[in-house]
Amino acid sequence: MTRFLIPALFVASFAYAADWPLKSGDTPLTSAELDALAGQTITFYDDGQAKFSAGGAYSYTYASGDSAFGTYSISKDGSVCIAYRNGFSRCDLYVRSGERLILIDQKGDRYPVRSD
Repeated sequence: MTRFLIPALFVASFAYAADWPLKSGDTPLTSAELDALAGQTITFYDDGQAKFSAGGAYSYTYASGDSAFGTYSISKDGSVCIAYRNGFSRCDLYVRSGERLILIDQKGDRYPVRSD
């Protein structure tokens, strides 16, 4: 029974990702840009790093050096959804706002990506 419930919760969390609080000038990444995430590491201003590996593997390394591992997939609405090994899941939307790349989480919080 538990095996059925966990995937159902995971799918439900992805369904929530359809409504994003975009600001004027926000342009979601294209399908080609999202596909190009494979093999990339994105660094945020808190020194956290999101690594998207070919084949869908994902890791997030905190500034402390601790890491969380999982897999990522790209949803129909263009959001990037992460399923962590610990059972937690989330979806984020990456947008360009001017020259800046920004991650928007499901709560609407915005996290700019460092360009260096």
